[in-house]
Amino acid sequence: MGDYAVEVNNVTMRFNLATQKVDSLKEYVIKLFKKQLFFKEFLAVNDVSFKVKKGEVFGLIGLNGSGKSTLLKMIAGVYKPSKGSIRTEGVIAPMIELGAGFDMELTARENIYLNGSVLGFSKQFINSVFDEIVEFTELAPFLDVPMKNYSSGMVARVGFAISTVTKPDILIVDEILAVGDFLFQQKCEARINQLMERGTTVIIVSHSIEQIERLCDRVAWLEKGKLKMIGECQEVCDIYKNSGRTE
Repeated sequence: MGDYAVEVNNVTMRFNLATQKVDSLKEYVIKLFKKQLFFKEFLAVNDVSFKVKKGEVFGLIGLNGSGKSTLLKMIAGVYKPSKGSIRTEGVIAPMIELGAGFDMELTARENIYLNGSVLGFSKQFINSVFDEIVEFTELAPFLDVPMKNYSSGMVARVGFAISTVTKPDILIVDEILAVGDFLFQQKCEARINQLMERGTTVIIVSHSIEQIERLCDRVAWLEKGKLKMIGECQEVCDIYKNSGRTE
């Protein structure tokens, strides 16, 4: 792959949506067996191609439903494209739907070990970085509280701290920085900048255009699943802001 960490080649993601309202799972199953359930095709991502250079911070912008998060999930390996191919090089740390890898009945302490093992970290490694993770979260007093009592911002802190405790080759960030208070957002951005300095490639989705402008080298603008524009960060963001399409 040479100079590129990620190559997205003519990628399409197709979902089938039920066209009529079904009031219960029982009704859904009955209609499915009777072949009375009709589906319409929905292209969440439609023939998108781009490359992300190693060490680059690459942003994805667009309105809700434009396909940004679906594309990130395909790059992270959560979804398999319906068409096309995605190539990545190196270890990926995906921060998508933070909390999905946590057992909310367990404490934060237990979840740090659980989530760490999901990411492929050994218990010995987690032991060695445990204090660093806890210090970053600023949640030491709540370490032995079940995470079901945490706010979404607190959950995000733990997820972010675990995912970025090592230097991944590719960091995938989906709206993580929108969760939590302003000071913690700054702390997350500083951690991302540290990773960038060490050569990590970052792909980020954010509703905050200001954040994209601060962090990104290049940006891809998605609209209704298609790639509308790709280029230098400021150029694309300026046209996007002037289009009146921002939320």
